Amino acid sequence: MTEHEAIVQHFQAVQNASRKIVTLDEQTINALLVDLADRIPAAAESILKANRKDLERMDAADPRYDRLLLNEARLDSIASDLRNVAALPSPLDRVLEERTLPNGLELKKVSVPLGVIGIIYESRPNVTFDVFALCLKSGNATVLKGGSDAAFSNIAIVELIQTVIRDRGLDPEMIYLLPAEREAAHILLNAVGYIDVIIPRGSQQLIDFARKHSTVPVIETGAGIVHTYFDESGDLAIGRDIVFNAKTRRPSVCNALDTLIVHESRIDDLPVLVELLEEKMVQLYADEASYYKLLNRYPDELLQLATPENFGTEYLSLKMSIKTVASFEEALDHIARHSSKHSEAIIASDQAQIDAFMKRVDAAAVYANTSTAFTDGAQFGLGAEIGISTQKLHARGPMALRELCTYKWLIEGQGQVRPA
Repeated sequence: MTEHEAIVQHFQAVQNASRKIVTLDEQTINALLVDLADRIPAAAESILKANRKDLERMDAADPRYDRLLLNEARLDSIASDLRNVAALPSPLDRVLEERTLPNGLELKKVSVPLGVIGIIYESRPNVTFDVFALCLKSGNATVLKGGSDAAFSNIAIVELIQTVIRDRGLDPEMIYLLPAEREAAHILLNAVGYIDVIIPRGSQQLIDFARKHSTVPVIETGAGIVHTYFDESGDLAIGRDIVFNAKTRRPSVCNALDTLIVHESRIDDLPVLVELLEEKMVQLYADEASYYKLLNRYPDELLQLATPENFGTEYLSLKMSIKTVASFEEALDHIARHSSKHSEAIIASDQAQIDAFMKRVDAAAVYANTSTAFTDGAQFGLGAEIGISTQKLHARGPMALRELCTYKWLIEGQGQVRPA
């Protein structure tokens, strides 16, 4: 049997397992997730040993290193997240709509699982736990294609998950981890008839790769080219704190600030607006006007003149570009040209400007006078997320349990037939 044939055989087994998941009651699913959370401390040594093997292959200066890193604190947080997902209401079998037609037919529109969800992701082994929990809670089976950077970590995690599933008398094929090799991604992306939807989580390059090569429907998530516009009416103290938080809280995630846009009437305030960034050694790529305003006011070794490539870039690190604009319209044009439609923000006191920004900016999450770091399923009160959808079909923004469902119509009659 070739590797391709073996993978397809696994896909068939996952599809079969997906039909069993829908028969599980909510208590069984919740108990499995809590059991998994409870077993993480005992499995921590083996998981962290596998993670160290992955870390040894990556330069610690690489922005992906932090995303790859697992430690006891992060494993404790993962266990807590699993319990949180277990405590959430089930998204399944919700009656979304119901009515009786004039002919007596009774219609119900109810929430159901998507089926088999394929996830392609990069160097974030925590995603392996997250995805399994969210997919199981929403009644879906899971096929995972992690990056080679996290291969050892992902294997150890899936082994733990499947052990828990087996011990509870359930089908371990409800989760399947593909080989780390790139060829396996092509097989997944073309598994029509086995995989119902693909969700890529990671860089714009990964998303573009999935969209280009997939014959299975794709929900785009993850890539965030994020802007914050400091309007001429912006409050400087508020703006300084927001810029610092949005850029430095966790620079390696998709909701981190990439480009600060400043109205030229407020250029004199720019040194104060970015002064806190020096604490975290943030590298600034400033256009000409902002560069000369910051010269001798921000560390020389952290300040460079921007090139066109510095705009429309998702840095995922302690780097940020600065763009000066002459008007509100120019700010909107810059965002429209470079945005990935993830998260965008305005800092302003003028309510008319805020309202116009909120209405006209095309993004999954649009903010006024707050940090884009809040684009997160847990922060939105959704409990958890599988990713941030930047597209407009099916789901947009944080994709949580309800977004991992579709619906079907249930029609009950009393012998009605349709007239010829």
